[in-house]
This record gives sequence, C-alpha cells and structure tokens, in this order.
Amino acid sequence: MATITMNSLGARARNPWVGFVLRRLWRLLVSLAALVTAAFAMIHLIPGDPVRAALGTTADPAMVAARRESLGLDQSLLKQYADFVGNLLQGRLGESIGAQMPVSEIISGRLPATLQIAVPAFVLILLIAVPVGMTAAVLTKDGRRRRGELAFTGVTGFLGAVPEFLLAVGLIAAFAVAWPLFPVASRGGVDSYVLPVLALTVVPAASLSRIVRVETLRVLGEDYMRTARAKRLPARLRYLRHALPNLLTSSLTLGGLLFSSLLAGTVLVENVFAWPGLGTTIVQAITEKDYPLVQGVVLVYGAAALLITFVVDVAVAVADPQSTVRGS
Repeated sequence: MATITMNSLGARARNPWVGFVLRRLWRLLVSLAALVTAAFAMIHLIPGDPVRAALGTTADPAMVAARRESLGLDQSLLKQYADFVGNLLQGRLGESIGAQMPVSEIISGRLPATLQIAVPAFVLILLIAVPVGMTAAVLTKDGRRRRGELAFTGVTGFLGAVPEFLLAVGLIAAFAVAWPLFPVASRGGVDSYVLPVLALTVVPAASLSRIVRVETLRVLGEDYMRTARAKRLPARLRYLRHALPNLLTSSLTLGGLLFSSLLAGTVLVENVFAWPGLGTTIVQAITEKDYPLVQGVVLVYGAAALLITFVVDVAVAVADPQSTVRGS
C-alpha cells in the first residue's frame, strides 16, 4: 500500500501539468508576499507621523496617542508586521483613519463601481481590436493597399498615444458640454456609463489592434494557412477556423495585461468623471493622508493584477499545451 502511494505521488510529481501549476502557485505566493511587505513598509517609509498627518497638527496629543495605539503603531516593527499579516489572513485590512471604519467595508462598497466600467471596457476592447486588427492584416497582406496600411497605423498610433485622462476631458468637452448628450460626471443611469467606458476603451483598443494585425500577418504566413488556401476553403473558414484560434494564445496574454492595466487606468478616469470607485477612493485617501486605506486599495489592485496574471498563464497553457509558458 505504501509502495502504491509513493508511486502515485511520484507519477504526479512527474506530471507536467502538476509541475506547471506548482511553479505558478509558488511564483504567485512569492509575489503576494512581496506585495504585502511593500504595502506594510509604505506607512513606515513616509516621513513623519502618519496619524499626526491625518488628524492635523492641531490635534490633541492624547487623541493622537490613542489613535496610534488603536492602529498598533506603538508596537515594535516586527510585531506590527506579524499583526498586519495575521489580519490579512483573516480578511481584515485595518481601519481607516479618516472614516474610522474598516477598510474592507470601504473597498467592498467602492469596488463594484470600478468593475462596472472596467469589465465593459475590457469586453469592448476585445470586440473592437480583434476584428479591426484581423481585417487590417487581411486587407494589407503582402504589401497591398499601402495607403490603407498607413492610415491604419497612423490613426491607431495617434489614439494609442493619447493619455486616458486627456481623452476623458476631450470626451466631456465634446459630448457633455458642446453637445450635451451624456452626463458630465457621477454615476446615474445607463447613459452615465458611456463616456467613462469609452475613455477606458479607445487607447487600449487602438494599441491592441496594432498587435493583432502583426500577429495575424504572422499567422497568415504559416504553412497550415497556405494548405488551407490550397484546399480552396472559403475565406470565412480560413480566418475563423484556422487563423483566429492560433491568435488565441497571444490574445489571452495581452487580454490579461489589458485588464490589469484597466484597473490602474480607472484611477485617472474615475477622478475625471467623479466616479465613486476605488480610483477616487485612493486619491482621496492620499490627499487626506489616510495611509491604512491607501494600503488596502494598493493591496487590492496588486493582488488583482497578480491573480489575473496567474489565470492567464493557466489559460494560455490550456489553449496551447506546447507553449513555452507551460514548459518554462
């Protein structure tokens, strides 16, 4: 019985999927540990007393001392770090200095608003960038339609270089002031989502469409595409059944990076549109020197980016088992 158990464990250890998942989990855990340490160090690397800075220079010393004690800042650095990690493992992110309520409650109340514009923007980016990039590659393959290629690269290059906050201001000036079609700011009806989602969509969609075009040109030059053309398969089948699946690996990787960047991009866009999400929360917390709240939001953003990267790695390995991602 013991021999069978040892043999089964050895077989699992030799399984490439088990090794791949274990390596990725180990990398995720190490990255999370580094993120937690950096977030903890943030409040201690800032010059001065964070509690005094948050409560003001005229605050009563007894109040400042009591607040420091409630936050555990009067303990040794090692004890503070152990308490910080222990609270995180129990789902506690500390207490906001300004709002005097749990940071987890503030984040849970603001996170849905951020996802409500980030997720639609992500879907819209893929729906725009993939068809546009593939169409541009098919039309300009083998040096054809040079003017069309120049127009595509010029327009997408310009849109991809526009800062998101500047694009957001331009959208407000055009579609909320000059032509009052949508609300200027705040979250209300369905029409209030249009401009923030567009501000998050245009720049990444332009950049991704350029990458999709390059990847499509590479795929169109592969032997299996020439074989499909030699079999006189309809163009629709060649592009959808042969070209598109082979773009999946790069699209998944770029899609994960895009979603991670969208979460960070919401910081600027939310503040332009006064959107009540995590973006406005972290800016207000920095302004008010509410460092426990800043810590919590940074941890949420960082953990989300790391988890998305982990999921993308697994998805790429499933889509392309022979990929270098799985073998590394």
